[in-house]
Amino acid sequence: MLRRTAMWAAMAIIVLLFFLSVYGAFIGPERAKKFFNSPVLGVYWVAFALLLAVGVVLFRRLLRVPALLLVHAGCIFILAGAIWGSETGRILQKRLFGIDIVPTGQMQIYEGYSDNRVILEDNEIRELPFHVRLKDFRLEYYEPEHIYIQTRQGDAAWEFPVEVGAEYQLGSGYGSIEILRVFENFRITIDGDSRAIIDEPGTGINAAIEVRMKKPDGRVFTRYVFERSRGNIYPDAELYMSYDRVVSDYVSELQVIRDGQVVAEKDIEVNHPLHFGGYHFYQHSYDAQAAQYTVLMVGPDTGLNSVYAGYLMLCIGAFWHFWLRKPPKSAPAGSVEQD
Repeated sequence: MLRRTAMWAAMAIIVLLFFLSVYGAFIGPERAKKFFNSPVLGVYWVAFALLLAVGVVLFRRLLRVPALLLVHAGCIFILAGAIWGSETGRILQKRLFGIDIVPTGQMQIYEGYSDNRVILEDNEIRELPFHVRLKDFRLEYYEPEHIYIQTRQGDAAWEFPVEVGAEYQLGSGYGSIEILRVFENFRITIDGDSRAIIDEPGTGINAAIEVRMKKPDGRVFTRYVFERSRGNIYPDAELYMSYDRVVSDYVSELQVIRDGQVVAEKDIEVNHPLHFGGYHFYQHSYDAQAAQYTVLMVGPDTGLNSVYAGYLMLCIGAFWHFWLRKPPKSAPAGSVEQD
């Protein structure tokens, strides 16, 4: 009777999980996150985990079939890790063990500076027990970069890769252009009556290229095309030119500082986070105007190892049960299997 009740209760919980999952898919990720972490659902997850644990005790056949035992244990580990890493789990850890875990939030760090403040979703500020320093931030671009040229009337347009020394023909009536220099950070220095155009690499906030225009009538003149100045700085020119670079990746060189010492260091990028002190630091965003700061997504890893272990056990158990396990021998006629 007890086993039958447990079996029907498990079926009811699994069916309810199906409908809860469908509901969560329609309310959006943010609302679903709050919904599945609510206290009411917390009771549901705990009941689910306890029912799986009770099933191992009641159905002793699971102990004789390691594959099925792994599947059940994996589910228990997944639920236990998720519960322990939830908001309710963090509250329990603080009350029971005095462990104050910073929830998921963001950090904005300027190049050359360190910070330990995490801004949560409700704009609450929490502090990590260590500092994170942005040693350097850089953008990486797809190659080659391109220059786009079109007539003011829009009746002709060209696109060429930016390669120093390359010369491109624009067709009859427009002559040609030659790529002379590429600037990562275009600067003009003035000393008295002298003026010099220099490149100050490192920041890349004023990327530009220098081109030489050769007209069919023999005239030759120099033009500068800037990435960020989308308007034409030569209002009387018959050709409109723009310089475009497409960002392929952005990288933050991070250092973790504790007690004045660098205890960890890593260049992080999208999908390649830094893990330290129970937290993951993901590359989330950056200063699109001047590339002077990075925005990190910070998330605790509480319960994550249990979830990973549970998924591993679940996969091994399922594979073992369906593909590696030998089929049981047929029982003699009239015999009954005893639990």
